[in-house]
Amino acid sequence: MSTQAADAATWRTPTGAMAWLRRRPVLSTDVLVLLTSLYFTVFCNGAFWRNAIVAPSLQWKLALALFVVVTALHTLLLGVFTHRWFAKPLLTVLILAVAAAAHFMSATGVYLDPDMIGNVIRTDFKESHELFTWSLLVALLLALVPIALLWRVQLKQRPWRRALLSRLGLLAGALAALALAAFLSYQDLSSLLRNHREIRYLITPYNLVVSTTQALTATPPGSKKPKLPVGEDAKQAARAPGAKPRLLVIVVGETARAMNWGLNGYARDTTPELRKLDVVNFPDVTSCGSATEVSLPCMFSPYGRHDYDQGRIREHQSLLHVLERAGIKTGWRDNQTGCKGVCDGLAFESLENATVPQWCSGERCFDEVLLDGLDKAIAPGTGDRVVVLHPLGNHGPSYYQRYPPQFERFTPTCKSDDLGRCDRQGIVNAYDNALLYQDHFLARTIAGLQGRSDYDTALIYVSDHGESLGEKGLYLHGVPYAIAPREQVKVPMVMWFSPGFASDTGLDTACLRREAAMPASHDNLFPSVLGLMDVRTKVYDASRDLFARCRAAPRS
Repeated sequence: MSTQAADAATWRTPTGAMAWLRRRPVLSTDVLVLLTSLYFTVFCNGAFWRNAIVAPSLQWKLALALFVVVTALHTLLLGVFTHRWFAKPLLTVLILAVAAAAHFMSATGVYLDPDMIGNVIRTDFKESHELFTWSLLVALLLALVPIALLWRVQLKQRPWRRALLSRLGLLAGALAALALAAFLSYQDLSSLLRNHREIRYLITPYNLVVSTTQALTATPPGSKKPKLPVGEDAKQAARAPGAKPRLLVIVVGETARAMNWGLNGYARDTTPELRKLDVVNFPDVTSCGSATEVSLPCMFSPYGRHDYDQGRIREHQSLLHVLERAGIKTGWRDNQTGCKGVCDGLAFESLENATVPQWCSGERCFDEVLLDGLDKAIAPGTGDRVVVLHPLGNHGPSYYQRYPPQFERFTPTCKSDDLGRCDRQGIVNAYDNALLYQDHFLARTIAGLQGRSDYDTALIYVSDHGESLGEKGLYLHGVPYAIAPREQVKVPMVMWFSPGFASDTGLDTACLRREAAMPASHDNLFPSVLGLMDVRTKVYDASRDLFARCRAAPRS
């Protein structure tokens, strides 16, 4: 055979480098599980390793123990659920989910605990699409590399008995490795987990699987059970004959933090319009949670943070149901993602998709849309009313989209949904501009209440939680409450009362201003509103009523 013919034959024969490139590796499902677990440990747990290394003085023995524990944990997790028939699709979805989770944890500092996963499950597209940034796209594109390798693998077919024994051996080996690592570094590991328990919610994909399971268990999809009654004995004290009905508006702000609130002494005056009004400001208020999904049900519950039980809070009726039972009509107007169960079965109006040209762009509406038609919605009546307004407020990351152009006073501003592309000052500027607009929105709401002659009126404003703007590398909110920074749990609260409302309820506003200097929390909302509206019930707690010491004795 000629040299030329031999070369041609060699080219046609899959040998050498070409053969190596064309060859598909053959692995058992158990080996694939172990390799995937190692991939997750090494490449997808940057947030965990950064926090674990900073938390204690990390020694090499503890680092090795953590490596073994995390890998064994994921091997157990994948080993239980992965089968040859659906291994590749399952791991593909998991790799993409882990890539997204790792990106958000590294970019914003969030922990994927059950509360955060609950936020994700119950969010809507308008909120979630702001998180689909170019940096997330890059993270997902990089995840295509291990996915491509995954699909090149050929999985061995083995008799089911042999496959079962092999899988049991893998699980037993993972358990043994986990136990040995824990035993050899027990003191260091126990110290880490005791002092930094929340760090387990940075281990990916363990956090995704466990937190999602817990979130779905807490509020399973499908038809909901009727909420258990609260305050079944509620009754409103008798009014004087001919007394004007009272209207209380509760504005549940969104993502406003106390340290940027002008009335609290912030260097920038982010509350210029409220400053001109006769409002009572509470400078030291703590939220019940670091995310709406926790804070909103909690602040309208009699159990609150002082007796916190998420299951009990979600299973029971809210402050609004107690008011309705006492004969006080309620209503909820929303420019957000709903009332989180607080107003179930009661009057609810969503303006999130309103088409009012003055306030709505087709994608989002500015919060003044909540005032559109409000006067007509609260028709004159003979009884007292409580109306809740739930604005979009300062919800991130798109702070620059939360206010009309005329409120862009602090510049330059971050005009990107990807906060990683902005400097911190630009982010703060956009956030403060959004607070300026909330100040205007509240001032307009008070002006509308001042103009009503058919009701004695009052307003209570309190934010549901705060926000991190880059402090300690954290952005947005939702850090587990036990370790949440003050930026996420210290919130503004303001109250306003018309002279008629204060007089009719016997409220001494000078006394209330003195009381406002004392620490307060979301736990005060439930009893304070009941006391203010003269509602008698066993679930009323006078010790937490902010008005109790500043009111004349209620009528019997």
